[in-house]
Amino acid sequence: QVQLVESGGGLVQPGGSLRLSCAASGFTLDNYAIGWFRQAPGKEREGVSCISSSPGSKYYAAFVKGRFTISRDNAKNTVYLQMNGLKPEDTAVYSCAAQTRRSCSSNAGTYEYWGQGTQVTVSS
Repeated sequence: QVQLVESGGGLVQPGGSLRLSCAASGFTLDNYAIGWFRQAPGKEREGVSCISSSPGSKYYAAFVKGRFTISRDNAKNTVYLQMNGLKPEDTAVYSCAAQTRRSCSSNAGTYEYWGQGTQVTVSS
């Protein structure tokens, strides 16, 4: 059974950090492009970052570039999103998704598998 499970969300103060994890089961993450998306209340879902299948090209939305880092641990079959310098506007439910197309896409419709999401709240 193909499954993606996110973890690592929580409440953090502005300027703080969190590391989100996206653990896969039932398939090998390295064969897929993995994207992180987020959706804040009342807003459209937006792409945050993506890592392609090997060699693992990385892409970032302009609003997180320089603050967030995506990485993959093939041994653990897990993709991470390290988020530093968090801002209140980063508050959202963050979800990871996998697509069989090996290159990245910011179009959520191209992703076949989705996790349940994890809440990130940035507030003082």
